[in-house]
Amino acid sequence: MTGPARLVLATHNAHKVGELRAILVPALPDLDPDSVVGARDVGAPEPVEDGVTFAENALIKARALARHTGLPAVADDSGLSVDVLGGAPGIFSARWSGRHGDDRANLDLLLAQLSDISPEHRAARFTCAAALVTPDGVEHVELGHLPGTLATAPRGSHGFGYDPVLVPEGDTRTCAELEPAEKNRISHRGQAFRALVPAIVAALGGPRDG
Repeated sequence: MTGPARLVLATHNAHKVGELRAILVPALPDLDPDSVVGARDVGAPEPVEDGVTFAENALIKARALARHTGLPAVADDSGLSVDVLGGAPGIFSARWSGRHGDDRANLDLLLAQLSDISPEHRAARFTCAAALVTPDGVEHVELGHLPGTLATAPRGSHGFGYDPVLVPEGDTRTCAELEPAEKNRISHRGQAFRALVPAIVAALGGPRDG
């Protein structure tokens, strides 16, 4: 880093840190990208995510990181909800296969569970809850959604998680086939974090001159 951290992102996932920086920094031009760091950069432990909604889990992570660092903390909890699975994997998306963060195993299990489901019944959506928590107790949550349908096999080399199987409404490509900037414009995470920007600006003391 070229300067002290001003905003901490509650994720140990390097892909997600990069994606969140790409979403937040253009919306916060006064913010030095190097002052936006991930939980691993500050040695923060991962809290137990025992909430029952995306918003609850996002707040759990942001609260823990704000306590650990004394800085404004931003967290998200996101996942894939499939209509024919009653909204699952939902908050269990990252550990659907039983191994947390094993993207390939999660994808393989999901596609196996949907192997006999016809295209018209493969509706699904990404949901993201983005939370800001400040050391003085301010809390704010925003939601974003990206509806689409599920492909029958992974496609594309961009993104992570379930990106290779969700085809956004109005497109024929999976999220993993979109260029990162294109995905960020429409993604559930992009929507939620852009909506959170005014609260982040306020937490950082508002816009600065120069």
